[in-house]
Amino acid sequence: MSPPVSRCVLDASAVLAYLHREAGHERIEPLMEEGVISAVNLSEVASKLAERGAREDSIRDILGELGLSAVPFDETLAYRAASLRRSTQALGLSLGDRACLATAALLGVRAVTADRAWEKLKLPVKVVVVR
Repeated sequence: MSPPVSRCVLDASAVLAYLHREAGHERIEPLMEEGVISAVNLSEVASKLAERGAREDSIRDILGELGLSAVPFDETLAYRAASLRRSTQALGLSLGDRACLATAALLGVRAVTADRAWEKLKLPVKVVVVR
């Protein structure tokens, strides 16, 4: 299955900022139609919503309304994310963060996040920090 056409990959932090109307949410809204999300980041967002008490059917409805296509986290992306470990470890990036970056690199598009630590990355991926 080929990945959906997109212009950016949204990190879980960006989607959560949008959903909770946190700082930077207004910059994320126009990116929703052109963005995709890694299946790993989708799981992160769903987990955070579940932690706040949302039921699975409500979570599916909320995330479905965003219109984001999920990019499967396959073997290729697993190795790409792993290859980012050493260069991102000092900044404390998680597997989810690296999944987003690896997906953006694979698709050749921007990675959108609300995590300011990403501004310090020196990777061949354009990063957009929304706050």
